[in-house]
Amino acid sequence: MEQPTKDWWRQAVVYQVYPRSFADSNGDGTGDLPGITSRVPHLTRLGVDAVWLSPFYPSALADGGYDVDDHRDVDPRIGTLEQFDELVATLHAAGLKLVVDIVPNHSSDRHPWFRAALAAGPGSPERERYVFRRGRGDDGELPPSDWTAAFGGPAWEPVGDGEWYLHLFTPEQPDWNWAHPDVREDHLETLRFWADRGVDGFRIDVAHALTKDLTEPLPTQAELATLLDGSHPLFDRDEVHDVYVEWRKLFDQYDPPRTAVAEAWVPAHRRARYASPDGLGQAFNFDLLRADFDAEAFRRTVTENLEFAADAGSSSTWVLSNHDVVRHASRYALPAGADQNAWLLSDGRYPRPDVEGGLRRARAATAFILALPGSTYLYQGEELGLAEVADLPAAALQDPTWLRSQGTEKGRDGCRVPLPWTAAGPSHGFGPGGSHLPQPAWFADVAVDRQDGVEGSTLEFYRQALAARRRLRTTEDLTWIPSGADVVAFSRPGGWTVLTNFGPDPVAVPAGELVLSSGPLAGGLVPQDTTVWVRA
Repeated sequence: MEQPTKDWWRQAVVYQVYPRSFADSNGDGTGDLPGITSRVPHLTRLGVDAVWLSPFYPSALADGGYDVDDHRDVDPRIGTLEQFDELVATLHAAGLKLVVDIVPNHSSDRHPWFRAALAAGPGSPERERYVFRRGRGDDGELPPSDWTAAFGGPAWEPVGDGEWYLHLFTPEQPDWNWAHPDVREDHLETLRFWADRGVDGFRIDVAHALTKDLTEPLPTQAELATLLDGSHPLFDRDEVHDVYVEWRKLFDQYDPPRTAVAEAWVPAHRRARYASPDGLGQAFNFDLLRADFDAEAFRRTVTENLEFAADAGSSSTWVLSNHDVVRHASRYALPAGADQNAWLLSDGRYPRPDVEGGLRRARAATAFILALPGSTYLYQGEELGLAEVADLPAAALQDPTWLRSQGTEKGRDGCRVPLPWTAAGPSHGFGPGGSHLPQPAWFADVAVDRQDGVEGSTLEFYRQALAARRRLRTTEDLTWIPSGADVVAFSRPGGWTVLTNFGPDPVAVPAGELVLSSGPLAGGLVPQDTTVWVRA
C-alpha cells in the first residue's frame, strides 16, 4: 500500500548523499551537483524513495561543510543555484523526494553576521546574535568555563578584547544565540527559501543543541555529565521545542507539508517531543547503529523504538551507517566491544577484522531493518558493501577531529572516501580527475560496474531488497514470533515473515515463498548471520 503524498516519509527509504564524495562532473576532485544529477538513474534503479543531501552551502570546510557561510546559496565548488534547481527537477521527474541538511546550531566564522559581531565589539547588538561572554580573570584572559568542544580542545575562543565566543564544535563554527529574534527569523527565511525551491523535507543537524542557558555560575565540564532531562545548559532543553513548533507552522503552510527529521542524540524517552506532529515530525533513532550484532539487542531496540514512535504519533527511523560513524560492514567485522578509534589509529590492522563476516552481518542487518515499519536511511556506498577505509595516511586526513585531538582520534574521513563507480579509470569513475580523499586499490573489486547484474553481489541484493520492500510496504504493524535466544523473527501484515539468525546453529526457513535472503542458504536452512523474508 503506497503512502499518501503527505505521509510519504513515514515508511520511506532515504539515501544520504555526501556531495563532495558522490560524483565529480568537472574533474577537480570534489563531488558536485551535476555529478549527483548524472547519477540519479543509479538511485532510481536502486529503488529508494528520497535523497538526503548533506551540506552543499558555501564553506571553508573546517568541518566538512557543516561550517556554513551562507545558508541560502551553493558552494561554487559544488555548483550553482540553477544546478540545484536542475537536481530538484531531475529527482522529482524520477519520482524521488529531496531532503536537505539544515545546520541551525552555528554558522561559520566567515558568515557576515559573525564578521560584523567581531568588528562591532563588546556589548554591541551584533554580538547578541551569537554567544559571547566576558572571560574570567582581571582582563578576561581566561575562558568563561572549562568546557570542551565535541572535536577536542576548549569550547570557548578568545577574540582579543576580553570576550570569548562559544563553539560546541570547531572555532570556525560559532554558536548562534537562539534567544535572539533575528536568529529565529533568519532561519525561518532559510527554510522558506529552500521549500520554495521544491525541497520536500529537512534534516536538522544537532537539533537538540540550539537553545542554551548560560546563567552564572556556569557548571564545570565534570558537572555537565550529571545534568540530564532538560537540566543541561547546552543540550536537549525543553525550550528548544518552541523553535520547532514555529517551524512546523511554516512547514504546514506548504501542500504537501514539508517534512523534517531531527538529529537529536538524546535518551530514547526524550526523543518523542522532537518527533511529535506539532514539532519536527520525526527523529533519528541511532540505537541500532550503536548496538552490537546481537539478537536480544536488536529485539529490545526495535520494541522500544516502535513504542516511542507510537507515543510520538510518528514513525521510527532505522539507520546503520552515515557520514559520522565507521561503516557498519566494518563495525560488524570487529569483535564486540572493540575500540573503533584504536582500530582506526592502527590503520585497520588491530584487531584484524573479519571482512567476510562483517559484510555478511551487514547484509543481514540491512535486510532486517528494511523489513521494519518506519523509514530507513541508507548511506551512500553501503549498497556496494563498502567497508571503512581505515588506513588513510595522516597527511590526507581532513576531519577536524584529527587535528583538534592532537592525533588521538582519527576521525570520520574513512567513511567519506569518494565512491567507486568503475573498476578502472580515473578515481574509479568518481570523476575525470583525482579524488579529494585517496581511494584504496580494493575499491576496484566493489565498484558499481563490477557488481551491476552480478547475482549475489551486494548491489543486486540491495536492489532486490528494496523492490521486495515496496511490495511489503503496508501498515506500520509488527508482530513478534516466538523464537530461540539467537533468532529474531516477526511478521508484517500481508503474510510476510522475517527471520534473522544471529546464532551458530542453522534454523529452518519459515514456511512460504522465499522472497529475499541476505546470503546463501545451507541445505534449505538459514545459517548464522543471515536474514530471510518469506511470504505465505
